[in-house]
Amino acid sequence: MSRHIKSFRHYLSRLPLFGGVNRLEARIEALARQTHEVGCLLVEHRREMRSVLAGMSLPNPAIWRNLPAMVSGEPAANAFPMATVCRQASFDEPYFAYWAARLGEGLRYHRKLWEFVFISQVLWERGAVVSGARGLGFGVGLEPLAAFFASQDCQVTGTDMSPEVAQEAGWVDTNEHAHGKEALRRPWVCPDHLFDRNVAFRECDMNDIPDDLRDYDFCWSACALEHLGSIEKGLEFIVRSVECLKPGGWAIHTTELNLSSNEDTVDNMDTVLFRRRDLEELKARLEALGHTVAPFDFDPGVDPLDAYIDIPPYRVEPHLKLALWGYSVTSVGLIIQRGPN
Repeated sequence: MSRHIKSFRHYLSRLPLFGGVNRLEARIEALARQTHEVGCLLVEHRREMRSVLAGMSLPNPAIWRNLPAMVSGEPAANAFPMATVCRQASFDEPYFAYWAARLGEGLRYHRKLWEFVFISQVLWERGAVVSGARGLGFGVGLEPLAAFFASQDCQVTGTDMSPEVAQEAGWVDTNEHAHGKEALRRPWVCPDHLFDRNVAFRECDMNDIPDDLRDYDFCWSACALEHLGSIEKGLEFIVRSVECLKPGGWAIHTTELNLSSNEDTVDNMDTVLFRRRDLEELKARLEALGHTVAPFDFDPGVDPLDAYIDIPPYRVEPHLKLALWGYSVTSVGLIIQRGPN
């Protein structure tokens, strides 16, 4: 019977009318795809407009231009007792000006600078940045952190993806990839003799960390894990990074936090947006393995720059929160200590 059905279909396919039906079906499918794409774009624009309305407009320049002030400061004793989000209040603290200068960064209201300060300050106040300590950086790009830790006589291994993968992903074109050890050299942060002695470089796929990267006193990443392909891959990376530490070692990571929704988000893309629920799930997962995770402070802040949401093309400053795929997003810092086993 099936042979006859195939013959009948073959016969119909040769008729002019049937060929027209095939073309009509193909056209309907194409229109359906276009309609779906337009629908997705409209939803994204609606979310973006809500984010823009929430921020209303660029704050008065008197609030942020030529600020924050470069005041005299030093590392704080307890600036970040909790995992927290990027907020304007941090930038106005004396410790913030100290770290910006120490890292060779211009002081400005920008969340990337906040990430560098968060990682440095958190490790410093927990006593991890001491001579002889071993540090492991993931996806270090051209950030100044490896050079700073080396200046404190820490033994640092900086890692980044292979040049071929980085080129394909576009990180080379945007000048955000470390080609090797020399890309991490910052003479104004770390004298060359300390850098040469204390810094090593490895290529590393963050989704497949080599087993020999072990027994570090601390590790870090600055907004790299959201680019691993999915929310689950990012969470798995954090768990795996803790396994690179000695018992009692510290893992400090920053990533993207979706402020708009604890339900809808962006997943399974080149950049994903973590929700509060994802980080709370991560905390439970790590604690079940015997590790300690600092409590979360998800307060987005109440100062003028906390309400402003930057939209593409993004500004050099102020840039604490931004619209990404229609969601309001900012940086969040995580603090994890490996358990005794």
